[in-house]
Amino acid sequence: MTQNVDDVARSETCSQHVTGTGSNTGNGTSHSTISATKIESHSLEARSEPTFLESVAVFFDKAASLTTHSSGLLENIKKCNNMLELSFPIKKSNGEIEVIKAFRAQHSHHRTPCKGGIRISPHVDTEEVKALAQLMTYKCAVVSVPYGGAKGAIKIDPKKFNELELENIVRRYTVELCRRNCIGPGIDVPAPDYGTGPREMAWIKDTYKALNPNDIDKDACVTGKPTQLGGIHGRTSATGLGVAFGIREFLSYPDLMEHAGLSAGISGKRVIVQGLGNVGYWSAKFLQDFGAVIVCIAEYNGAIYSPSGIDVEAAHVHRKKHSTFAGFAGATFIANALEALELECDVLVPAALEQQITTSNAARIRAKVIAEGANGPVTATAHAMLVSRGVVVIPDLLLNAGGVTVSYFEWLKNLSHVRFGRLTKRFEEHGKEALLRAMESKLGGLSLDRRERELLVHGADEEDLVRSGLEDTMVKACKEVYKTSLNKKCDLRTAAYIVAIDKIARDYIESGIFP
Repeated sequence: MTQNVDDVARSETCSQHVTGTGSNTGNGTSHSTISATKIESHSLEARSEPTFLESVAVFFDKAASLTTHSSGLLENIKKCNNMLELSFPIKKSNGEIEVIKAFRAQHSHHRTPCKGGIRISPHVDTEEVKALAQLMTYKCAVVSVPYGGAKGAIKIDPKKFNELELENIVRRYTVELCRRNCIGPGIDVPAPDYGTGPREMAWIKDTYKALNPNDIDKDACVTGKPTQLGGIHGRTSATGLGVAFGIREFLSYPDLMEHAGLSAGISGKRVIVQGLGNVGYWSAKFLQDFGAVIVCIAEYNGAIYSPSGIDVEAAHVHRKKHSTFAGFAGATFIANALEALELECDVLVPAALEQQITTSNAARIRAKVIAEGANGPVTATAHAMLVSRGVVVIPDLLLNAGGVTVSYFEWLKNLSHVRFGRLTKRFEEHGKEALLRAMESKLGGLSLDRRERELLVHGADEEDLVRSGLEDTMVKACKEVYKTSLNKKCDLRTAAYIVAIDKIARDYIESGIFP
């Protein structure tokens, strides 16, 4: 089973439940801080550990209190517009009927289509799906990707179904979304998330295509597809590369690093990565390429530690072969993986699941920078504890936005019906070749070997353009968030939420409320 998921919904036979607040409600006229609004407040003292959804609400409320938007507008931005719960039957290979539960949340329609992954897990519920959809809205806004947030999930243990049964479940889920007009290039565009990947996205695309044969833009109904089916080169590594770009950018700010007690620059920084799935692997690999030293890698069944550094690729190959880090040469094996989070390092990258750093272990975290590769790895209470100690926390809604950014590029590619670089690559190469020849002729004696020439005249192909666009997106967003944190005198997470809230608010204010 591949890893990656985002959103899901709940279908017919047993029941269907849809709730909605509407996308254009409450524009209020009085401008005040959030404390004067009717928005639901969440006290950190009321409960020792808030849930994922409550943590998102805490972060939103804190940021909203530093804006001047009206209470009605803030409430509209915060609330989930639609929550679809589905129950549908599937026939297993042994002839038994099993009822499947699924979800699809559309948090915001301030921009359309909605965007968010589909998750397959036995532990998902409406609260988790709503929280992830809400986070997706803010994530898209922070990096200026023009989508409203969404999220989906199918509540099953994929290990209990064979491949044909899984395909039937995903296809039936897609049918249910189509029947309710909850999927389409201009409506709602799913993507991979935990427990899903290109295979599942291919099933979704094929099902949508069968039900909408005359939709010329049907390839754009889902992203994260295999490249031969309309996917884009660079999508697999996108989230991890975005994480690495973001870490490199923030570590280049001297004042911020002085606050954290570090020198500026990524070279030589000791990094711990929790999770060696798609995000963790690519984050670690690119950070190592950028000059960081990966001193520890942790998975659910153990971790490896080496102060002199770990070869990420070798560790990945070993774990893929043995399903464990045990026996990996050149590093110390740690049986209790959670202990890895508490080791001394410069940067800790939790890239696994939600709520990994809580009040129970926050005081023992010795990293000077925490870079959230996963969604919600640090709870609201733990975040407050860490920030009070001077730890720099680079938030998830900014740092792991590389996936949705490149999904946006894939969506644009599908709508334009042409591969990026197809019209320009050879033109660029011919122009560079002509320039080199002119220089060689004028300067005389200048001669480049074949490898040097190929490097200089190389025209940008699709993956080159994708990586360039991702780097530009992440660097600009990081700069905007850091500038906001300085202006508002707040932490980076609060600043990221402020940036998101302001952008969404401007959309509502300028477009007006209809009807």
